[in-house]
Amino acid sequence: MKKLFIYSAITALFAMGSCSDFLQVDPVGNKSEKDFVSQEGVTQLLTGMYAKLHNTSYFEGTLSNYVYGDVMGGDANKGSTYQDQPDFTSLETYTFTTDNGYLNTKWKGCYNGVFFANNVIKVADQCKDELSATAGQSKDFYTEAIAQARFMRAFWHFEVVKLFGAAVPFVDDAAMKENVNPQISNVDESGNYIYIWDNIIEDFQYAYDNLPDKWEAEKGRVNKWAAAAFLAKVKMFQSSPYNGKNGSQNHWTEVKSLLEEIMANGKDNNGTKFRLADTYEELYTAGESDWTGESVFDIQMAITGTVEETSNINGAWHIGMSGALGTGGWGFYQPSYDIVNAHIVNENGLPKMDNSYRNDPVLSTLDENNIPHTDLTVYTDPRLDVSTGRFQTPFLDWTVPAVLDGWVRDVTNGGLYLNKKNIPKKADKGSLSITTQTNSTAKNFHLVRYADVLLWYAETLIELEQPQEAGKYINQVRARAANSYVKAVDPETMIESSSSYVLDDKINNRKEANAAANYRIGLYPDSQFSTKEKATEALRWERRIELAMEGHRWYDLVRWGAATDVLNGYVKYESKYLGKYSSSVYSAKWVTLPIPHNEIQKMDGLLVQNENWK
Repeated sequence: MKKLFIYSAITALFAMGSCSDFLQVDPVGNKSEKDFVSQEGVTQLLTGMYAKLHNTSYFEGTLSNYVYGDVMGGDANKGSTYQDQPDFTSLETYTFTTDNGYLNTKWKGCYNGVFFANNVIKVADQCKDELSATAGQSKDFYTEAIAQARFMRAFWHFEVVKLFGAAVPFVDDAAMKENVNPQISNVDESGNYIYIWDNIIEDFQYAYDNLPDKWEAEKGRVNKWAAAAFLAKVKMFQSSPYNGKNGSQNHWTEVKSLLEEIMANGKDNNGTKFRLADTYEELYTAGESDWTGESVFDIQMAITGTVEETSNINGAWHIGMSGALGTGGWGFYQPSYDIVNAHIVNENGLPKMDNSYRNDPVLSTLDENNIPHTDLTVYTDPRLDVSTGRFQTPFLDWTVPAVLDGWVRDVTNGGLYLNKKNIPKKADKGSLSITTQTNSTAKNFHLVRYADVLLWYAETLIELEQPQEAGKYINQVRARAANSYVKAVDPETMIESSSSYVLDDKINNRKEANAAANYRIGLYPDSQFSTKEKATEALRWERRIELAMEGHRWYDLVRWGAATDVLNGYVKYESKYLGKYSSSVYSAKWVTLPIPHNEIQKMDGLLVQNENWK
C-alpha cells in the first residue's frame, strides 16, 4: 500500500528582523513521499521539523515545560479555578495517576517530534548522492541535513527521558523505514529495561561533529554549539543522583571539557561569541533578546499578520490574563508565594538560603475590601519584577495593576502574582490586528542560554572539588542582575515618574533612584565557596532565581535528588495561603513520572511501566 503523509509547512515564526526564506514557505497539501526526494523537498521537511518546536498545545506546554518545571517544581501555581483542567490540578497537587491526560499529550507531542526528525533522515537517504554533492555551510548539504535531524531526534527523546526516565523507546529512522508507526519495546527479551542514554548521546555527538559554527542566512537553525550544550546537559543528567536510571555514570570531566569549549569558542547564529546579555530585562524584551550573545538555543518567535494560535508555546489561552490586557485568557501560570518571597534579600543583598524568607510576611496581601496591596519597601533581588508581576508595580507597558479584576480569576486558587516573562509588551503588537490572543509574543523562548552554561560549569567545578573556582561563575551571573531594574511609572501614562524606592547595588557601591520597589543585590562572599556543600547551596539557589519561570525547577530538583524534601517543604509553606495544598505529599519515588497508561495498553506488552510507577 502506498504511504502518504501530510506536510503542513508552518509560516515563519522566527524572531522579528531575523526571518529567512528557510522558514517562509507556502503551505502545501497532501503529497507522496517521492515528491520530497530532492534538495527542495528535504528543505521543506526540515522546515516542518523545526516547526514542531512551536507546539502550541493547550494541555502540556510542550517545550516551555511550565506545567512540569514551574508548577510541579513549586515556582508557580496552576491558577484559573480549582475545577478547571483537573488533570493539571492533579499534577500541581501531586495527586496524579498513570492516566493523566497532560502526560499523555506530552508523550505524544515528543514522539511526534521524533517522527518529523526521522522523516528527514529517511527521505534524505533516498537522494543522498545528490545532496552530498551540494555544498552546505561548512560541509555538504546531506551531512548537515542529517546532523540537524539527529539533533532534533535526540532533543525530543531527551524531553521524554527527563520526564519519564531513560527506559523508554528509542525510535530511529531504520524502524520508521520498516513501519511508519513503529512499536519499539523498552525491555529486552529477558524483561530488563533498555536505557537509551547512549542513543541520545550518539545523536547529539554527531550533530556537534557535523553542524556548522553558525548559519549565515538561516539563523533559526541549530548550530554545533547548541548541540554541544545539549550533549553536556545529557551527560550532567547521567552524572547526577537522578535515577531515571543512569547507571551511576560519572561524566563530569567530559562535561567540563565540553563547557570549556563552548565558553571559549561558542557563538550564536549571528556570529556573536557567547556572553551574558548586558541586562536581565532585555532577555525578555522582543527585538532585544534575539542576538545579545546569550541565546544558545531559542525557539524563535514573531508576530505577523493576524496570528492567533502560533506565537506562544505555553498554549494559546492558558497563560493570558483573564481580561486585563484587553482580550482575556484563562489565567493559568501564576508565580507561587514561595518563589516571590524567595527573592527577599538580607542587608548585604544576599538571599536567605536557610529558608527564613518563609518567616517573613508575604509581599502581597488583600485588604478587607478585596484590594491587593504589595509591600514595596522590602528589599528584593531586582530580578523579581522581571520574572513576575506584582500589584502596584508596572506590568511591562500595559499599566500598574491595582485591583484583582481582569488579572486573577480566583485568588484563593492561584494567589496574588502574575506571570510576566512570557507576556508581550503592548508595544510589541503595534498596529497588527490580533484580536484573540494577549499572549502572542515576538520575544524568543530561551531553551538554553549562556547563564545556563555558566551555572552548569560552576556545578561541574563543584562536583570536581573546585568550589572556590565555581564561585567566580556563580557571581558572574549574579553581578549581571545589578545592571537594570524596573522603574516607577505613572499608571495612566506609563511614563517614568519619581519614587522613594531605590536599587541598592552592593556590588558596585551605588544607589539608583526611582525604582518601582526597593531592590538590593550583592555578591556571595568567598566564604560561601569554602566547601562543596556551601557552594552547592549557592549554585542551586542562583539557578532558581536566575531561571525563575523558565520551566527548569522540577527538572533540576529531580536531577539533584532533592525533589522530595524541597517540594514537601514547599507545599507545607504554600498551603498557608492556598488550601489546595493542605494534603499534598511528594513521593520520594517520583524522580520520574508515569508512562501514560493508554500508551502501554496500545503497545500490547511491548511497553513496560517505569520502575517508580509499577
